[in-house]
Amino acid sequence: MNRVDPVPYAEWDTDALSVLAPGRKLPPSNVLGLLARHPDLARSFLTFNKHLLGSSTLPPRTRELAILRVAWRRRCRYEWAQHVLIARRAGVTDAEIAEVRAGTGTLLNGAVDELETESRLSDKTYAALAEDLDERQLMDLVFTIGAYGLLAMALNSFEVELDPGLDPGLPDENFNFA
Repeated sequence: MNRVDPVPYAEWDTDALSVLAPGRKLPPSNVLGLLARHPDLARSFLTFNKHLLGSSTLPPRTRELAILRVAWRRRCRYEWAQHVLIARRAGVTDAEIAEVRAGTGTLLNGAVDELETESRLSDKTYAALAEDLDERQLMDLVFTIGAYGLLAMALNSFEVELDPGLDPGLPDENFNFA
């Protein structure tokens, strides 16, 4: 059960509509319904998030693998379920998703794990990432991991339920992280 009930789309006020759905109708979304409760916060967060999802210099596959690792580590069902769909559209394979879940020793999993645990990248990880990513991509990667950690914290704290029909693609109802 949501701790803060999302505002149903039909009840969004003018301010919420101008921030969350300017000039368009959206499918039901519990995260946007939650943000409709606080349009000023939504405006600021979504401006930043729009860069991360739409203007980032990161390849979409890299971005989505990083977000999935954050969602898995943070035990965030909502973020995981949404981004498994987005990741698959970006070409991420089921085998790669399994590596995220298992914490396989990929460079990207290691980078997320370091940032989540130490709040910084080690010199070794930074140098390895810098072999394939330029300065802006490195910045986008760190900010993406941080922003999705923040979002996972909010979604978990407010116990945002999955949207209708959204399958988390997980083996059981308890979101088993074994």
